[in-house]
Amino acid sequence: MNDMTKTAATEPQARAREEAALLPPVDVVEDASGITLYADLPGVTREGLNLRVEADTLTIEGEMALQVPEGMQASHAEVQVPRYRRVFTLSKELDPEKVSAELKHGVLKLRIPKAEHAQPRKVEIRVH
Repeated sequence: MNDMTKTAATEPQARAREEAALLPPVDVVEDASGITLYADLPGVTREGLNLRVEADTLTIEGEMALQVPEGMQASHAEVQVPRYRRVFTLSKELDPEKVSAELKHGVLKLRIPKAEHAQPRKVEIRVH
């Protein structure tokens, strides 16, 4: 096998490894004013976190920063893919312009409020 054939054969495998990602566990809590999403992302730092909202799609991506002390090597590693990725389709009721995010102790908290037209409102009753 020449070098060109080796490279061509390993490129799809390398690309598949780059695209492989763990699905972070997520809890979604809805209330009258919007949703709060909690995603477990252990080992992900703020710098390694990428959040994108495009049209009605929310994408969460995170690179783990798991450090092995210098001169040491892991004898057992259950986490083979150091990357998280999860994609959600947002309801038309939600306002993607007002997403807020907080990362604390490996847990991402995203707050997505409902759009003004979808918020409950009190109707005034007039008495005649």
